[in-house]
Amino acid sequence: MTSQKTQRLTVSALMLATATVLAMICEAIPFLHLPFGGGFTIASMLPIVLIAYMYGTKWGLLCSATYAGIQILMAVIFGSTAALRGYFIPTDENFMGFGIAIGIVLLDYVVAYTVLGLGGVFRNKLPKVPAIVLGVVLALGLRYLVHIVSGYFFFGMWAEWFFGEEGFALGNWILTKFSGWLLSLLYSIVYNGLYMIPEIVITAVCASGISFIPYIKKYDLKA
Repeated sequence: MTSQKTQRLTVSALMLATATVLAMICEAIPFLHLPFGGGFTIASMLPIVLIAYMYGTKWGLLCSATYAGIQILMAVIFGSTAALRGYFIPTDENFMGFGIAIGIVLLDYVVAYTVLGLGGVFRNKLPKVPAIVLGVVLALGLRYLVHIVSGYFFFGMWAEWFFGEEGFALGNWILTKFSGWLLSLLYSIVYNGLYMIPEIVITAVCASGISFIPYIKKYDLKA
């Protein structure tokens, strides 16, 4: 049993490292990022979902929470996400108050990445391939939902500017039909969907291929 637990720690560490490296590579590619946060990655969250499938939801949540901490560190260190630092600096143009800053970190980082650990909920209910693929859809779909909530509460003030941008299809129609909280909600759904929906599709496709690797299998270990 000790050797199995050591294997779990080793595999999980390698998966976390892989997810982090993929995220760092994408972090260094400017055109993958959206102006107000968020961006595409090369299936960087798939390793976290695989951990949850291989070792169960409890261990998956522990590892995904660890990954959330790594993402916060990356957001503080790397230039393209330097706005996170500004949320806590009163003299910075991105400062919106300490309460909002804490709320953004909790939702867009802690909760949004921790829910990836739920990607293993189908492991004892479905065959391996559909279990992993549907786990990806569920986990990343939950992350998308968390970003929608965060965007609605903390960034909804950008809705009119966003839909009013020149060249935005249906922008004027949307502004005439929606206002107030509905406009803010629609903005958050659309903006976060610009990167999360393709991310879900790309990761699910990658998962359907990687799932056939024999080493990717369930391990039933006691904590």
